[in-house]
Amino acid sequence: MLTEAWAGSVAAAARLSWDLHRDLRLVLQYPFMRNAFVAGAVAALMCGAIGWFAVLRGETYAAHTLASVAFPGASGAVYLGLAPLVGYFGFAVAGAALIAWLSPLGPGGGERHSATVGAVQAMALALGFWFVSLYQGFLSSLSGFLFGSFLGVTRDDVMVLAITALLALGLLAIVGRPLLFASVDPRVAEAAGVPVRAVSLLYLILLGCAVAEASQFTGVLLVLALLVVPAATASALTARPSVGLVLSVGLALVTVWAGLAAAYFTNRPVGFWVTSVGFAGYGLARGTASVRGRWTRRVVAA
Repeated sequence: MLTEAWAGSVAAAARLSWDLHRDLRLVLQYPFMRNAFVAGAVAALMCGAIGWFAVLRGETYAAHTLASVAFPGASGAVYLGLAPLVGYFGFAVAGAALIAWLSPLGPGGGERHSATVGAVQAMALALGFWFVSLYQGFLSSLSGFLFGSFLGVTRDDVMVLAITALLALGLLAIVGRPLLFASVDPRVAEAAGVPVRAVSLLYLILLGCAVAEASQFTGVLLVLALLVVPAATASALTARPSVGLVLSVGLALVTVWAGLAAAYFTNRPVGFWVTSVGFAGYGLARGTASVRGRWTRRVVAA
């Protein structure tokens, strides 16, 4: 099995050049990088689609909380001798169900929902550090869980991520229309017969799965870089749902692949590069939208 020391020496020996064909061959010559690129593509597809709804629904805080919930899941799985991926998915999905169950309905529900999300986040972080204290050996890999790593992604992990993404995106396609309706105007959607609470619960579970996938590359603290930033960038560029959804997926794919390549050639954390690439794209999109808005106002005024 590939060790971090060996992978680090391999990455350090690689140097980026102007020969893109050579650089691509260097990146893909090792199985661990091929697995990382395939897994990254799967995660980007899932996070781009589900993250777009997170931005539309204003659920970015919930996404961050589910990432915090995934932290004790990963650390607890390692303590029990299980694969971290089991903990990521198990706790993230359980946290989503807990938030949905504790969130109240009725007037003022939005504010109390935020309070519920904050309470779950605080408890999750406490549990995570408790598991770390129980198993001291985990401390050597703590930065990877918090800030991401492309090491150790196996073919079995790729299969698990791909199957999860296929099921999650299939469910998203089924509930996509009522979810969009409930996200834009939940009161009108409920009056029209849409089961808003059930749709919200299902979406939170899908969000938990997306968080678990993104955490493999960004770590639990930077999960919004892959789950929210591409979607926010797409929203800044277009208001059309179909175009924004496709653009969000494309931007997520570019972000994770560029982050993986940069991490390989620099031997720096992949979470840093994914976040940097994503934020650069978001800043460019906001600047473009601002210039376009000023130009439109000038044309209208003239």
